[in-house]
Amino acid sequence: MAAVAAAATTACDPVDSGPGSPAGPGGVNVDPNAGSNALASLSNLKVATARPMTGYTREKFPHWNKAGSNCDVRDTVLARDGKNIKLSGCNVTGGEWSSVYDGLKTTDPLKVDIDHMVPLANAWRSGADDWTNEKRSQFANDLERPQLFAVSATSNRSKGDQDPSTWKPPSKDYWCTYAQQWITVKTYWKLTVTTAEKAALTDMLGLCA
Repeated sequence: MAAVAAAATTACDPVDSGPGSPAGPGGVNVDPNAGSNALASLSNLKVATARPMTGYTREKFPHWNKAGSNCDVRDTVLARDGKNIKLSGCNVTGGEWSSVYDGLKTTDPLKVDIDHMVPLANAWRSGADDWTNEKRSQFANDLERPQLFAVSATSNRSKGDQDPSTWKPPSKDYWCTYAQQWITVKTYWKLTVTTAEKAALTDMLGLCA
């Protein structure tokens, strides 16, 4: 989870999410394992008890990094996930956003949170406690996987650091996609899942058409 942060105001060129990759909701690259192969990917994830939170701080996952020519990752996601974007230099000052989690709409970027699909604290409990700060920063600023989304502050803060066994998007229509994206991120970063988390993800994939 990531609450609203101050955006940079220097001039920049926004970056895209990379050519040649299929785009999912919000223009995020979709892993080839999504869809019909998500269950296979889930079965390959290591199941383990959640690790303790000892030593955890958000500062060990430095974000938001610069992206492109001075754009930070937060502004990049706001621009990518919104429509009719208004800029002042590199600062996103306006636009239209519709939260995939609950359908809430806003035109105020200050009411938009950038959600980490796999929350930082969950990653810590899933193996990121062994990473370097540099690797944790790469995870926290990952624009290549479906890890960062502009969503309503209400849904983001309701989610907190919970996994799908204790929190799911209010919009049930998004559950299939949410499970696929969660699995994609955990697979790439080689993070573990708990027994309850795996069961919840399996149930959510059961809703896929």
